Amino acid sequence: MQEATKAVPSGELLLKMEGIEKVFPGVHALSNCQFDLKRGEVHALVGENGAGKSTLMKVLTGIHKKDGGNICYDGKEINPTSPQDAQDLGIGMIHQELNLMPHLSVEDNIYIGREPMKGPFIDKTKLRKDATALLQSMGLSINPATIVNKLSVAKQQMVEIAKALSLDSTLLVMDEPSAALTETEIQELFKFIRDLRSRGHAIIYISHRLDELPQITDRVTVMRDGQFVGTVMTADVTKEQIISMMVGRTIYEEPKTKSQVPDDAPVVLEVKDLLAHNVKNVSFKLHQGEILGFAGLMGAGRTETMRALFGADPREGGEILLGGKPVQIKSPADAVNMGVGYLSEDRKAFGLAIGLSVRDNCVMADMDKFASGGFVNNKKIDAATMEFVDKLSIKTPGIQQLVKNLSGGNQQKVVIAKWLVKNCDILIFDEPTRGIDVGAKSEIYQLINELVKMGKSIIMISSEMPELLRMSDRLVVMSEGRVTGELEIQDATQEKIMTLATMAMS
Repeated sequence: MQEATKAVPSGELLLKMEGIEKVFPGVHALSNCQFDLKRGEVHALVGENGAGKSTLMKVLTGIHKKDGGNICYDGKEINPTSPQDAQDLGIGMIHQELNLMPHLSVEDNIYIGREPMKGPFIDKTKLRKDATALLQSMGLSINPATIVNKLSVAKQQMVEIAKALSLDSTLLVMDEPSAALTETEIQELFKFIRDLRSRGHAIIYISHRLDELPQITDRVTVMRDGQFVGTVMTADVTKEQIISMMVGRTIYEEPKTKSQVPDDAPVVLEVKDLLAHNVKNVSFKLHQGEILGFAGLMGAGRTETMRALFGADPREGGEILLGGKPVQIKSPADAVNMGVGYLSEDRKAFGLAIGLSVRDNCVMADMDKFASGGFVNNKKIDAATMEFVDKLSIKTPGIQQLVKNLSGGNQQKVVIAKWLVKNCDILIFDEPTRGIDVGAKSEIYQLINELVKMGKSIIMISSEMPELLRMSDRLVVMSEGRVTGELEIQDATQEKIMTLATMAMS
């Protein structure tokens, strides 16, 4: 990364976090973590999804209470227990999802809850004067009276930063600040960040876009599996070395070394130039009996692609072919009737009616099959449910058990049972093992392999690269709404996946 910015300032340390621990029920999220920051420095914090970056920053900004370790800020030990505590200390956070009120003006957003008062009324003259002075001091040509939703995303981000600076923030945490910006807007943001740095502000810069780091950061800290891996000078490290640090954990699951799909397997699904929200001309093919893995980092557009394919979100363009024939999928009902099932990453919100029984959930997608002449055949429902409870080894006291009382792994199996009752031939699994324990993961893997032996074809989105390498016959990698590459499983490595997943698109 030889294009890097100037070396880290030799000035005093502003922040030092040591031995940070954070435990959630069943998850050791942070273990002996460390991080430091100097005044006038832009310090990148990188790692895979789930590496612990956000958790560490939430500890710093008082959103989470640490379970161990020390935080020293500006020469004093601190223990923020709320975002207000952190703000009072001069620590601000600009989240990836902007926290602005779009129907209010720029000035109202900057000083909301802290407006200058004249008696019982807001002093509008002073509000305008203060906002104008702040924006001018930042070199921003934004009219403080402008309604926020009239601004570009980049300008809205500048307003968010102005809001943090109005609180006298010396340290700013920026979480994926460039994720929703165009290339021109990104350069505008970088110019602004450099200006902040020159005025002594220190910035923690969280990003998945590794190509950005040489342009804007002085140092890079890598986290992996809730632990500190190392801190390096941006000027002294290559992108490939950072990727190696990010993915260097032991892979406990043996990766698949060869595709199990016959060379003459027919194409069951073809997507051509799919256009939708955060989906830009995505094309791919799925063969019968194939497990097609979709890799990418948060915001890559994988879920949006599948939701558009399934008819859950509007499609703006492109073509979908099933069995070589063009089809129109305008709703999830259309998709299901054509034999496509979707297992959402949020199974409780979109896959299950958790207040209903295992029996009701298993048959809800195909009730017509069990009704005749206005009557429901309960014996037929019971038999179908029992068949798949046995086939999928769903651990439940009985088919009348409420789904909310099952474990996460068994809830996932109920969703699968629902689509098997409907006899879907193409199944889309979005983060199939998220939130379930290691033992249940192994069962889900076994189940997916069994489904393929039954002749089903599977698309699997996962943020866990070892999972993709273990299960997939072929991999499609996405970045910023586009397909950046395809890998045959025998050629796939974590490093290759990460290189494609972090590829910046112009």
